[in-house]
Amino acid sequence: MTDFSLFEKTSSYQGIYMTLMVNRIQMLYFAIIMPVFLIYPYMIWMIIIVGILSQISIFMLSKWFNSMYASKGYEGFVELFGERMVRLLAFIGIGFILLKVIVIILGYIEVAQQFIFPSVNTNWMLLFILLICWYVTSLGMANTIRFIVIAFLCTAWMLCLLLKFPFQPFATIHDLFPLIPYEWTMKSWKGVLFIWSAFSGPEYLVLLAPWFNKREKILKYMTIGNAFTIFEYVFIFIASLFFFGSHYLGENKLPVIEMIRYLQSPAFERIDIILISVYLFHFVFAISIFLLLFYGATRITLKKSKDQTTRLGFLLCCAIFFICIMMSNELLWEKATNQNILLELEIWAGALTYLFVPLLLFISLKRKGRS
Repeated sequence: MTDFSLFEKTSSYQGIYMTLMVNRIQMLYFAIIMPVFLIYPYMIWMIIIVGILSQISIFMLSKWFNSMYASKGYEGFVELFGERMVRLLAFIGIGFILLKVIVIILGYIEVAQQFIFPSVNTNWMLLFILLICWYVTSLGMANTIRFIVIAFLCTAWMLCLLLKFPFQPFATIHDLFPLIPYEWTMKSWKGVLFIWSAFSGPEYLVLLAPWFNKREKILKYMTIGNAFTIFEYVFIFIASLFFFGSHYLGENKLPVIEMIRYLQSPAFERIDIILISVYLFHFVFAISIFLLLFYGATRITLKKSKDQTTRLGFLLCCAIFFICIMMSNELLWEKATNQNILLELEIWAGALTYLFVPLLLFISLKRKGRS
């Protein structure tokens, strides 16, 4: 096998790429199932409040991007934490990356099977999606980052399709009440945890710092992406409340897709099929990024980070990636109870990484600065 480079830094990307990446990586599978976990209208305020708190994590992440260690990539982490600690963190990160990808890819496959291909084996769909992701990642990290433009342009406009629901005859302002909770239950706290986890994802972007222009005002661009995510989540939730009402919202497993099925077009009978298919671009981008991070973390764990990347090594890593997801699909996801366990694990994992990764980097930079 001839050598090839996946992590070559051919250019520095502008801040607009960071805006798009922050927004799209926060709007994955959780955006589809979000209304089910919130239900109560007063959760509108919780989305806004948690979104503002998310800005604290964004601020701490931006400090890393502006540090002298960020542009050095792996060597920068070694200078900050030491080689042993970096290898340990990479090993732990493999598990978090794998769990996140399992949930988002199997979640999308479940939607595609239910609404488009009910008789197709999910493992074939899994293989098809991973082959597309393998092609994208084989072009290298630089080209995979550029793919965010395609992913954003193909999916962001779909929010406009929900504009009609607040103006339907069956929609009333009472669907948004109560905006102040009469009581605060454990389910309300789980909703807040879900929202925080839904905003997670930007913490993985710290590993892409060498590909971004250090002179750019990263905080500004990350803030714009986070603000757009807040707007999208609030709008989707309000549209869901108008369409279903809070009493029936929890009865639908995939309320956003059910809303899209209601849409009609004089040109297309099933517009939901087109939208679900196009939404694949979004998931391909996210999975491709995580696949490259998975490969990079594996190389660091095995102490191969200074060696040239090879096609054979990358193919083996992709094969392990596929086998792990396929086994999770067969043994866990297709069984409803185990599927809920995986989803619960990802909610907690996303919340933990979005809290502790920015905090760890911020504290480490402060301590290094004092010394």
